[in-house]
Amino acid sequence: MKAVVIYEAGGTDKLIYQEVPKPKFKKGWSLIKVKGFGINRSEIFTRKGYSPDVKFPRILGIECVGIVEQSEKFEIGTKIVSIMGEMGRAFDGSYAEYVLLPNEQIYPIESNLSWELLAAIPETYYTAYGSFINLRIIEEDKILVRGASSATGIAFCNLTKARFPKIKVYGSTQNISKREVLLKSGFDEIFEDKGYILQTEEKFNKILELIGPRSIKDSIKHLNRFGIVCSTGQLGEQWFLKDFDPIIELKNDIYLTTFYSGIVDSLRLNEMLDFINKYNVMANPNKIFKLDEIHKAHQYIESKNSFGKVVCIV
Repeated sequence: MKAVVIYEAGGTDKLIYQEVPKPKFKKGWSLIKVKGFGINRSEIFTRKGYSPDVKFPRILGIECVGIVEQSEKFEIGTKIVSIMGEMGRAFDGSYAEYVLLPNEQIYPIESNLSWELLAAIPETYYTAYGSFINLRIIEEDKILVRGASSATGIAFCNLTKARFPKIKVYGSTQNISKREVLLKSGFDEIFEDKGYILQTEEKFNKILELIGPRSIKDSIKHLNRFGIVCSTGQLGEQWFLKDFDPIIELKNDIYLTTFYSGIVDSLRLNEMLDFINKYNVMANPNKIFKLDEIHKAHQYIESKNSFGKVVCIV
């Protein structure tokens, strides 16, 4: 089969498209024919060597959509979604024509969506949906998405606007030239994020924090009393909060929560798909690449022009 293998950490030139043996079927696992997958920031972090537990060589890819090729548990031809677990980290992932996955992290789905649309949904929309639930959003809320042009930021806006069409959703970006395209994507206003300091005095009821520990303290300053900040992303490439005293930082009756997409359950996954269908959520990918163009996909995501969800169709 064809796959993209990384032998050592580094730039996009380390993503090698080549012929490799198809995974051998084993008990407790299923062989999946990959039809598509989303490309995620965490895979870029791994490619750069920021994931010390990942050993090379490795086929990256933490999510996929596809069909069951060989299994003792699932019917051959079943449409499936798989996300997270140790896929693409402890064992080879979805940057390939076939992937061998543990049965417990394979989720059968019923959907008539195209592979392009399905590929855009699993990790990104699961993360956005989990954050949406944990923020306890109501129609009267005034919401900020910190890191609005990211795939999760766009997905969160799509979910929120689909559920509450009149709600106000604001966004922030370090590249203010993206303002117009973000407004066209559904945001009500865009603020510049300059040096991880929000360039506005506005306050909000709920904040989806996708930059992470690097800007959480500043986000808290922009919350109304009883507001909630959900720290879901780490786009700022800082992994831990420094000099953070919860009693002082959260003194204005602020709630700090998170959503960890590594905990996946079939119930929530299908709840998300039902939500997308019920509220006609727009989940189109912004860019589509082929398997032998993975290096271009990574380059795009890392560029100043990156926007929304990037998928690969196999």
